[in-house]
Amino acid sequence: MEKTLLPENIVDSRCGLHCTGCEYKESCGCGGCIETNGNPFHGECPVAVCCQNKGFVHCGECPDIPCELLTQYSCDPEHGDNPHGARIEQCKKWVNAVKL
Repeated sequence: MEKTLLPENIVDSRCGLHCTGCEYKESCGCGGCIETNGNPFHGECPVAVCCQNKGFVHCGECPDIPCELLTQYSCDPEHGDNPHGARIEQCKKWVNAVKL
């Protein structure tokens, strides 16, 4: 049986944040962290660089998930996820989707 990838299963960032539909993608001309090798519109992303240096497509592949760096990004009070930890959970979903 072939698995159908739903939009939430499409890996479009290293950290689990969905770039598809992001307001910065168009307004800032952001290519996302995967396409820009860890340099989205705001400059170098330490989460993306860490992931790339370890040879992972996204943080869900890392045995250290959730590490301190990813947790900091995901739970940042000003720029983090709503709800907190959403991108961590997304990375875990991506890993589980590949195992199906």
